[in-house]
Amino acid sequence: MAQKLWQKDKGVDSLIETFTVGKDREMDIYLAPWDVLGSMAHTTMLESIQLIPSDELPVLKNALKEIYKQTIEGQFNIEEGVEDVHSQVELLLTRALGDIGKKIHSGRSRNDQVLLDLKLYTRDAIRRVTLESNTLVNLLLELSEKHKNDLLPGYTHLQLAMPSSFGLWFGAYAESLIDDMEMLLAAYRISNRNPLGSAAGYGSSFPLNRQMTTDLLGFERMNYNVVYAQMGRGKTERNVASALASVAYSLGKLSMDVCLYMNQNFGFLSFPDELTTGSSIMPHKKNPDVFELIRARCNRMQALPNDVAMITANLPSGYHRDLQLIKEIFVPAFEELISCLQIARYMLEQVQVKKDLLRDEKYKYLFTVEVVNQLVNEGMPFRDAYKEVGMQVEKGTFKAPSEIHHTHEGSLGNLMSAEIRNARDKVLAGFEFNRVEQAIERLLQ
Repeated sequence: MAQKLWQKDKGVDSLIETFTVGKDREMDIYLAPWDVLGSMAHTTMLESIQLIPSDELPVLKNALKEIYKQTIEGQFNIEEGVEDVHSQVELLLTRALGDIGKKIHSGRSRNDQVLLDLKLYTRDAIRRVTLESNTLVNLLLELSEKHKNDLLPGYTHLQLAMPSSFGLWFGAYAESLIDDMEMLLAAYRISNRNPLGSAAGYGSSFPLNRQMTTDLLGFERMNYNVVYAQMGRGKTERNVASALASVAYSLGKLSMDVCLYMNQNFGFLSFPDELTTGSSIMPHKKNPDVFELIRARCNRMQALPNDVAMITANLPSGYHRDLQLIKEIFVPAFEELISCLQIARYMLEQVQVKKDLLRDEKYKYLFTVEVVNQLVNEGMPFRDAYKEVGMQVEKGTFKAPSEIHHTHEGSLGNLMSAEIRNARDKVLAGFEFNRVEQAIERLLQ
């Protein structure tokens, strides 16, 4: 008979079982270490309220530590016929410890157990996305400083507009990702709240110590109201998905720029041959496949918040099996975004920037505003200066200046890289990753 936490004395039709289990066993492998850590905290709390004898707690914790080790080393599997990670962990404990292993589910439901696993998994996955984003930010700021004097055409409506620079371009995406990290911080704080003790969504008659499990697992605080703890499932994922989509937006736009700038009609950027792909019939081709795939994956990820919303849109309060489907689209999204951040960094570490772009005659009208402003500085009213330069363009007599001087905050000559780094540091400090790491280390001691 299949192992299920809710099983009584009757089996379930095999078609029903296959349909209802879905991809739970596949997705639950991601949750396995967090399920074990949650059980360690829960059993510690149960001992404190005399639901587990003191002499049995060390036995349980040692067995759970061994299972945790298996999950970290990739040796943990959910056996055939076992419904999910919760059932598998309890099965392993019962095999090893007999009746002692059957006590760990007191005071909790599979509802708050999966909620807890998802919160712990999501909290850590956001940490990983944040750190990968920060690594890319560091690279973009380095490139911004390195190429601050290399001018680049700026466009509006995809028409030549004003001079920009690679320094501005790289720095813009660094600051964009820092804004995305603000979104990740909000998502992290929502995820960093303990649902354990809400049971099936209405609490327990046991005198559970929810603050204890909150502290043991390093949560910032608990979800206070047990009904809201359950209502938060789906809502949490949607908020987190919005943060992931924000990162994906920046990364997708950056990738689109790279694809455009690699085009021979632009020719602003290039990469070593081994980082591009060719054509089956056109020997000259150097295709930006990596950035095209980043763009496509990031575009797909921007649909994730809506996908979650459509699953949860018409659900009343309380648990519903619909929520199971969220895991299938939510859990893999982290690995996909992390892989995009990593490969983007790898590519940009080897980017080659074309020098002296704006010396080309076709870019001379980028400098019309520079000449207008120069005339204004000499005392001419702006509207008259605008008309004067416009007439020069029409007559073909316009001459571009050889130098430009931008000094205000965030402009060509004042990238404010230090201030951007300071803004990033403030965001990172808000996560308090060390506090969570220390709590988990204490729990595993």
